[in-house]
Amino acid sequence: MPIRSVAGRCPRRWRTLSDVSPQSLRRRRSARGSGEQLHDEILDATTELLLETGHAKSVSIRAVAQRVGVTSPSIYLHFADKDALLDAVCARYFERLDEEMQRVAADQTSTIEVLRAQGLAYVRFARQTPELYRIATMGEGSPGSDVDMTLASSAFVHMRTTIEALMDEGVYPPGDSTAAALELWTAAHGVAAMLIAKPYLPWGDVEQFTDRVLRSICCGHIATGYIGVDVAPAEAVEKLKELKT
Repeated sequence: MPIRSVAGRCPRRWRTLSDVSPQSLRRRRSARGSGEQLHDEILDATTELLLETGHAKSVSIRAVAQRVGVTSPSIYLHFADKDALLDAVCARYFERLDEEMQRVAADQTSTIEVLRAQGLAYVRFARQTPELYRIATMGEGSPGSDVDMTLASSAFVHMRTTIEALMDEGVYPPGDSTAAALELWTAAHGVAAMLIAKPYLPWGDVEQFTDRVLRSICCGHIATGYIGVDVAPAEAVEKLKELKT
């Protein structure tokens, strides 16, 4: 899947996850007159409605048109259908993830802490506006969509780059960095999805729970480098006991 860089396209007023809010997702509206301005206003209105209603089914083309102050056919001049509109809204939103992944990486003192921070940031980001995350990652979608490319150019690529650095440092065992990044991404997504879908389960401290799960994945890879990739589970336990003593 081609990777398209989205760095530099995020609104610079978003500095931390605490800044992500219905207000921060809105752009300042300009006077109408150009197709690009109307395009952005349509995305703004759709985002606002998604955040207000909490569900994509509650957002219609007619409601978006009324919010913008145009007719429904005007929406279709920019987006083929509702799915295309939602896809574009989520793609624009997830461009913010690219900036966040870079921000947390810059604050760390070691590569392994960078990976940990990236995983935690991903889950926090998903929980911040769950409906947008749900639409972008839990729908059927289509390969090569704007959402898929935006996610790949942020979360996946940043995680894979960090894992490649850990392999170069000898911390992670050598191997397929793409597969290793997919494993970590899958774990982060699974945690985010469960926390969003089942917030009432006894997770305890959500941050600590997330950290434990992601730490297990990372430490599992590191341990594998010492005891061997193809070692059976029972033998791996014995080797780990030997290392402990």
